[in-house]
Amino acid sequence: MVPEPPPAPVGGGFPLRDPDVRRVALVRLRVGLGDLLCSAPALREVAAYRPDVEVTLITWPDVAGVVQRLGNVHDLLPFPGVDGIPDRLPDPAAWPAAWEEFTAAARACEFDLALQAYGDNPAANRVAAALGARRLGGFAPTGWRPERDPELHLRYPVTEHEVRRHLLLFERLGVPLHPGSGRMELPVTALEEEAHGARLGELGLAPECYAVLHPGASSPSRRWPVPSYAEVAGRLARAGLTVVVTGSAGERPLVDELVATATVPVLDLCDRTDLAGLALLLRDAAVLVGNDTGTAHLAAAVGGRSVTVFQPGDPRRWAHRGPRARALTPGVPCAPCSHLDCPIDFPCSRATTPDRVMGAVRELLPVATA
Repeated sequence: MVPEPPPAPVGGGFPLRDPDVRRVALVRLRVGLGDLLCSAPALREVAAYRPDVEVTLITWPDVAGVVQRLGNVHDLLPFPGVDGIPDRLPDPAAWPAAWEEFTAAARACEFDLALQAYGDNPAANRVAAALGARRLGGFAPTGWRPERDPELHLRYPVTEHEVRRHLLLFERLGVPLHPGSGRMELPVTALEEEAHGARLGELGLAPECYAVLHPGASSPSRRWPVPSYAEVAGRLARAGLTVVVTGSAGERPLVDELVATATVPVLDLCDRTDLAGLALLLRDAAVLVGNDTGTAHLAAAVGGRSVTVFQPGDPRRWAHRGPRARALTPGVPCAPCSHLDCPIDFPCSRATTPDRVMGAVRELLPVATA
């Protein structure tokens, strides 16, 4: 339980209690769906406490659709990339003109407050400082000390869940929290609900009667082996569930391998759902079995049941808890780690077995006894 912050003078350590702070830049240079979903509860709390504040998200232009759906963001300022931010490398042909154009656009916004909400990386603090805001704050990475406005920085909370980290940052800046502050959500429209119901009918699926497998993830080290997914597919089918597999266009080879390896029919919906369609598919599934990736966070946002296989990922940061979620960790000495490709013999991929996954499924669905 985080204690309530002590009173502070307006304009001091709690700038979001200052009515003159209205234009806020949030440096959130992440490309993952899960990253954005985990930021959304904090943005919702800011909007509820200070509806007059205009938040501009500094991020990549191709995530605009997700940002718009999540709401509570006034504008998106496209980020061109910079050395030190590994999510995407800057285009050498466009540099430094793209950076100069970006910083000029930021300074023209006359931000009252710029916040580093990226993570444990001082390169993001340099981005925030380049925006020309009147005040500067956000996460203070490990071993780094702010030169400006130290009272507006929060030492990066390494051991906290991603949702909680962002809530703690905004609490540090003056936004009060309450027991429901961490609730995740993904808004969908009535038309999307109607389209989803019709789609289930076309596919011959009924709510609670199908299971979703999601074998993809952005890095190879986070992908549970396809043969293990294939075994789980067979056991779910023998338990009476229709097996559905999802993925993005880039995950087509993984999905094709799973469909070919499985000994039971698998309904292939890879690259056949938009964001709302996938969210509703997960909400109405009996269970999702997937990797530590955006789909697990999407299931949490819509209240779907999920079993998430963690390999190198840190469950303290990314695992969802509660009666409808199970997170399986490998329990090997080298995990968690930051490797995108395992440099040894990938022990965490073998540590979680299909038996363990089905045991977690049975905890969520007692009828799944196969």
